[in-house]
This record gives sequence, C-alpha cells and structure tokens, in this order.
Amino acid sequence: MAVDREQVLRAAASLLMRKSSATMDEVARAAGISRATLNRQFAGRDALVRALEELGIAECEAAVARAVIDDGPAADAVRRLVQELEPVARQLAFLYSENQLFEGDEQNAGWARLDARLVALFRRGQEAGEFRIDLSPVWLTEALYGLLVSAAWAVCEGRVAPKDLSSNVTELLLGGALRTQK
Repeated sequence: MAVDREQVLRAAASLLMRKSSATMDEVARAAGISRATLNRQFAGRDALVRALEELGIAECEAAVARAVIDDGPAADAVRRLVQELEPVARQLAFLYSENQLFEGDEQNAGWARLDARLVALFRRGQEAGEFRIDLSPVWLTEALYGLLVSAAWAVCEGRVAPKDLSSNVTELLLGGALRTQK
C-alpha cells in the first residue's frame, strides 16, 4: 500500500500544532500508519519538521500566487491573500513556533521569498497611500503572520468560529494598517 506523503504531513501538522511535544509514535497513529512506515518516510523528527516546512512554504507560495497580490488595490490583495492562506493557517501555526527552523545558517530560503513578496505588497500599499507609513512593511508582514497564527490557535481551541478566521485577521490587520483621513 502506497503512503500519501502529503496526507501524512498534514496529519502530523495538525497533531503537532496542538501538541508540539508529540512523539513519532503519536504522529504515526495520527497519520494512520505504523511507526516503521513513518520512519521509512522521515528519518526522525528533524526530517519530519523539515518536510513540514517545505510543504508549508510551497502551500504559502501557492496561496500568494492564487491571491494575485500584485493586482489591484493593496488592501484588496491582502484580503485575497488571507482567504488563500486560511487553509494553511494551522500548519503555519506549528511552523511559526518551531524554533529549529529559524536557528543557525540553515534557514530555508523559502521564508525569505515569502517575506519579500509580502513586504513588497505592504510597501506598495504605503506608496499608494492606502496604508500607514509609520509602520514598516516588515512589521506589517510579521503582524499578518502573527494574526494568522493566533486565529488558527483560536479556531483550534474553539474560541473562534472557523468561518470567521479570514475576516477577523483581515479586519484587525487592515483596521490598524489603513491610513486614516484627517
């Protein structure tokens, strides 16, 4: 029987978001496979986390592409982006808190590519007069990640309805980022 690697990764991400200390045995159970099968796919926790990172980056880059963030007003692009990122918010929540991904010289270049695209979006919005200029585009990018992660946690814990994730993130981010008319 062939093992669907992405299905295993999604099950692992779902479990690890809720329980970051889960053992490989627990990950295997969550994925519906044996520990031996999991070990054939991933030679330990580090390999699993790195595979989750690769999948997460690929899914985020695909979401950015689908959102067509270079078109139209920047605020509309942010709204489209958040909607496209919503399905991967739980995975982002795990990755965002996984310190090993951000230590040392081995940081994945995919994060830099994503950051550059989002920073450019917020900079474009500032240059067009849509967004406040007293908040750096880098900070607005980090705020977007933070809000997505927080919303994913709130949904996972049952404190926020899943259908409200996108609007909550978008409205809070843009409500604080939009330049007010004086």
